[in-house]
Amino acid sequence: MNDSVPLAALLDSVQPVSSGRPGRPRQRPRKLHADKAYDHRRCRRSCRAHGIQPRIARRGVEDSQRLGRHRWVVERTFAWLGRMRRLATRYERRVDIHYAFTLLGCSLICLNKLQGRF
Repeated sequence: MNDSVPLAALLDSVQPVSSGRPGRPRQRPRKLHADKAYDHRRCRRSCRAHGIQPRIARRGVEDSQRLGRHRWVVERTFAWLGRMRRLATRYERRVDIHYAFTLLGCSLICLNKLQGRF
């Protein structure tokens, strides 16, 4: 299935975003940065319906390099998760066990990033 198909369900499941300011947290992020795979009317329509400004590269018009400054954070995190052998090659059949290892991997990434700050 293409990633753009379940985008509306993904936007519905987004948890409130903390901005660090006092008051009620925002329910949705302000912008969505996506690559050319999400260049569909339904994706743009779904973003606007949720009050999110879509920043989606258009096929044949825009170069994907402009999105690189925003997307590198996601790609870098996927690369860090890919270095964990148990996640790169999925050995578990049960989804809950794979999910637990993914959470453990994300926790280790956060620990490594925060280790020098305290």
